[in-house]
Amino acid sequence: MDEINENKKKNKKSDGIDPFVLMFIIIVIVTILSYVLPAGQYEREEVDGQTVIDPESFEFVESSPVGVVEMFSDIHEGMIEGAPIILFVFMFGGALGIMQKTGAIDSFIKATSIRFRSHEKLFITFMTLIFAFLGTLIGSAEDALVYIAIVVPMVISLGFDAITGFAIVMLGVMATGFTSGITNPFNVGVAQEIAELPVFSGMYMRVLYFIIMLVVTIIYIYKYAMKVKREPELAVYGNFEKEKDVKIDNDFVMSKKHFISLIIFLLTFLSVIIGVIKFDWFISEIGGMFILGGIIMAIICHVSASDISKSFIKGVKDMAAGAMIIGVAYTILVVLESGLLLDTILYYASSLVSALPESVNAIGMFITQFFINFAVPSGSGQAALTMPLMTPLADLVGVGRQTAVLAFQFGDGISNMIFPTSGVLLAGLAIAGISFTKWLKWVIPFTLIQTGIAAIFVIIAQLINF
Repeated sequence: MDEINENKKKNKKSDGIDPFVLMFIIIVIVTILSYVLPAGQYEREEVDGQTVIDPESFEFVESSPVGVVEMFSDIHEGMIEGAPIILFVFMFGGALGIMQKTGAIDSFIKATSIRFRSHEKLFITFMTLIFAFLGTLIGSAEDALVYIAIVVPMVISLGFDAITGFAIVMLGVMATGFTSGITNPFNVGVAQEIAELPVFSGMYMRVLYFIIMLVVTIIYIYKYAMKVKREPELAVYGNFEKEKDVKIDNDFVMSKKHFISLIIFLLTFLSVIIGVIKFDWFISEIGGMFILGGIIMAIICHVSASDISKSFIKGVKDMAAGAMIIGVAYTILVVLESGLLLDTILYYASSLVSALPESVNAIGMFITQFFINFAVPSGSGQAALTMPLMTPLADLVGVGRQTAVLAFQFGDGISNMIFPTSGVLLAGLAIAGISFTKWLKWVIPFTLIQTGIAAIFVIIAQLINF
């Protein structure tokens, strides 16, 4: 972990503007615009439990400029508006901290690596699958960095290189897992809550995307790995020399307590999925189930009550920045509403795209979210910033809310592997010793393929009124 922190410090200059600074700049700009742009309002009504806009009801009204004191007090209002999601992120982060304290996930990855290291195809396939599941089920991102130093030297010992090992972890976790977000609470969970959709609803489309991207990812990595094995001069070893003696405990066996706790881990997700589908569970029940699952895992692994508490707090601390940025993003929405600018922006935006085919509208949302991620690389922060605008805009231009969420998660997830503002990407590259330019050259063809697949999914989603 110290190595990760050190590498993050080395790459601090490359991380770009701090997201909190950027958000505050946007708040100031929006406040100034409340004195410049005309105010406007739509009429809203409740339809089937969702707040929707009457597209024919827009009218310009008297301006309502936001004062300096009001701007700063709106930060507190923004935190209140985002409180349900913020607290859910804290709950999930604490539960994840307990689960990681058990050591079950680490034990599983080590045992699997050793078991399949003599079977190259199975090794690449199974390891990519593991990390993809971590990304799509629990939204792993920063916590996956610790596995790079484990997987990369192991992959090199099989005759491959650092890019192969790095790709297994990061393309598995981020490109396939986080982007598909089957039960990812940080992108899909936040976006659907804001869009007033049942959390984790519309799962079948994300499962199908996950399967397709998993196959594409494995094939892409495997073809490169075989090329490196045939032509070793093409290999990139980064911080790990080819001749390095990889110290692996080949006698390592997963303990019984870790095996049982992993079963609890899987049962936790199964119960959440069943609860969401059958019993209309929402973020309170989902967060509670994850905490319960983490505590049961900790008891099985003989983690003391004191350590459970400390691990929960550590998990909450790890999520603090991501949770707080949600509140700051909500502040932008509060200022827009205070200045009566939100509906004006929606009116002009809908006027620009209403004449276009609906499938193009959905693609436009996808592209917009893709580039917004350059400035706001936090999935939950981007959801909190954009979905309050994208949800009513989708209603106005005839795009389904599930499709709008799909466009968001694809735009957010795909760009994480190519934008230099992605802290996870830069930290991971530093650990592996791979230059950003080499990685970019290697991953661009994959990104183009993934973007094409995502675009097809967005178009189909709109055509079937997803």
